Amino acid sequence: MIPRYARPEMVAIWSPETRFRIWFEIEAHACDAQADLGVIPRANAEAVWRAKDVQFDVARIDEIEAVTKHDVIAFLTHLAEHVGADEARFVHQGMTSSDVLDTCLNIQLVRAADLLMKGVDRVLAALKLRAEEHKYTPRIGRSHGIHAEPTTMGLTFARFYAEMARARRRLEAARAEVATGAISGAVGTFANIDPRVEEHVCKMLGLEPEPISTQVIPRDRHAMYFATLGVIASSIENIAIEIRHMQRTEVLEAEEYFSPGQKGSSAMPHKRNPVLTENLTGLARLVRMAVVPAMENVALWHERDISHSSVERGIGPDTTVHLDFALHRLAGVIEKLVVYPDNMMKNLNKFSGLVMSQRVLLALTQAGVSREDAYRLVQRNAMKVWERGADFKTELLADAEVTAALSPAEIEEKFDLGYHTRHVDTIFARVFGA
Repeated sequence: MIPRYARPEMVAIWSPETRFRIWFEIEAHACDAQADLGVIPRANAEAVWRAKDVQFDVARIDEIEAVTKHDVIAFLTHLAEHVGADEARFVHQGMTSSDVLDTCLNIQLVRAADLLMKGVDRVLAALKLRAEEHKYTPRIGRSHGIHAEPTTMGLTFARFYAEMARARRRLEAARAEVATGAISGAVGTFANIDPRVEEHVCKMLGLEPEPISTQVIPRDRHAMYFATLGVIASSIENIAIEIRHMQRTEVLEAEEYFSPGQKGSSAMPHKRNPVLTENLTGLARLVRMAVVPAMENVALWHERDISHSSVERGIGPDTTVHLDFALHRLAGVIEKLVVYPDNMMKNLNKFSGLVMSQRVLLALTQAGVSREDAYRLVQRNAMKVWERGADFKTELLADAEVTAALSPAEIEEKFDLGYHTRHVDTIFARVFGA
């Protein structure tokens, strides 16, 4: 992860200190369950818990691992240094390293999902506020980058709200998918540990027992999780690209807030660049970069290999940290986005009523003109606007074939902008509720 694109709250989830604290809790809860079952002495379980306030020494664990070449054994050795060799002799009873590693990873992913949902919620709140603010602010809709028909800026914000609301539901599902734990021993058969230990540990840590594990928790769960993060990143980029387009000089319908003292270019003092949303496009690429490796992790040899391990050590922190940062950056952009309604109206009217062509087409067909002829009549007048800068309504009123089917008043009525905003309330009710 890069500190430039990281928030402390998410970084903390992936710190060695947090990881070792979770490992301790897994082992300590397992000892409790083993004591309850009479497998180990209660005194030994209590001795382990006496280390609950210990600040585990990351450097010392690394020192031990340099010799053992095994991270879990290094931790257990360090734990015994605090608990006492005899008192700690039942720690990890019947367990395998993946019981600790996989259960810990899933706890971290669950905590990361909780933070990510807070980020999504902030984006949703910002989008809803701006949608209400610009509910009826007219704006030209575009298809293929070309003027299409009028819409509103409020509808633009509303459709992004709906997309991010879907993102939140997917994230909730991904959180549930990965919120499992496994304390099932080597190859997952519970041969040397009672299944009730797993049930207890998972209950204490807010997880569900994995219904069937091998030596690892099945990686299709993680593939779904990271795929979900990839989709959310794509939605962030979708919003970012719209803002980047609106900030183009020849469009300038909205722009990122430009703070006092901010500089846009080292060479050109006039520049105000959409650097935040460009950054979001880049961060989205980084998040999506994890999706394919996560899917490739699903296929492991037999009951376990560790080809997935190095991948997850990278994509776990990197993907969640980058997405967390991106969500809060996006929320800040939306909250402070400077909107220019006058420029929106100027752009909408740039081609002198041309964007009302479909209304005229439909009116001609309703007046008895065949669709083919109606399209021909409208298009030939529209091309005069494109090619000579003519006024669309004026050309229609001067076209004898058009006026033979439509009266001047009927033509005039087809240029009412309010026609295109008459269902905005209906759409808003669908998106935000009544």
